Amino acid sequence: MSKHLKIFTLFFLGFINQANAQFGFSHEIGAIAGPVAFQSDYGERYDFSTNAGNTGYGIGLIHYLNFSYKAECNCYTPETYFNDHFKLRSELSYNKTALQHFGKWVEGDRTSLTADQLRAMRGETSVTNIGMQLEFFPYSIRDFTATIGSWAPFISLGGQFSYYNPSSYSKMGPGLGELTTVTPIKYLNAFDQKGGSTWSVVSSVGTRYKLTPLSDLMVDLRWQYYFSNWVDGLNPNPDIYKENKANDWNIWLNFGYIYYLQ
Repeated sequence: MSKHLKIFTLFFLGFINQANAQFGFSHEIGAIAGPVAFQSDYGERYDFSTNAGNTGYGIGLIHYLNFSYKAECNCYTPETYFNDHFKLRSELSYNKTALQHFGKWVEGDRTSLTADQLRAMRGETSVTNIGMQLEFFPYSIRDFTATIGSWAPFISLGGQFSYYNPSSYSKMGPGLGELTTVTPIKYLNAFDQKGGSTWSVVSSVGTRYKLTPLSDLMVDLRWQYYFSNWVDGLNPNPDIYKENKANDWNIWLNFGYIYYLQ
């Protein structure tokens, strides 16, 4: 874990403890898991086979500050619009994706050296994220909490600090990123496997289902955009290769279980 990620983790945990000490909100904890589709410099943009092929998995631990209920007195907080429609979600998550090139440039009828090189490239990236999102529930949180079998749709927006660790190789042999015999021209001098850290913005849409008085099921679809184009270890010159101008991002379908602490 990088020094910056450790510092951010300590700040993150300190914030939760301070909020509890000062305001006495109630807490919720949970776990999430689901498939991840990673959009990067591997594959062809807007191509279905790329979107379906460059997939992996993600897991995470989540924590909520529930503003509508105060656990220390087993009572509701003063009723305000914010208390009844917002929750603050904090998260520590990890995702990992295997990467390769898909699309028309690697189809079987392509017989050039570049096509062979692209077909032979294999990559992988793993990302550890920590951060917060503010979730908005258009319907009353109190009504949802009191009704078994009810639904609570939500949308969210937040930011995360992400530590990434990419790796790659070529099935044609060693020297990927260095030798023209195995590396497509566009990826020479655009190759970095050291890993690093970056910020990312996260937005999601989803819903909860009230399973029991103290537990919910959750599903949400998340979009995460990294402020770096090195998360997959590749970054071709965007002035020359316009198809690779966007930073890396992913879509993550989460399934989760949430428990209310009292």
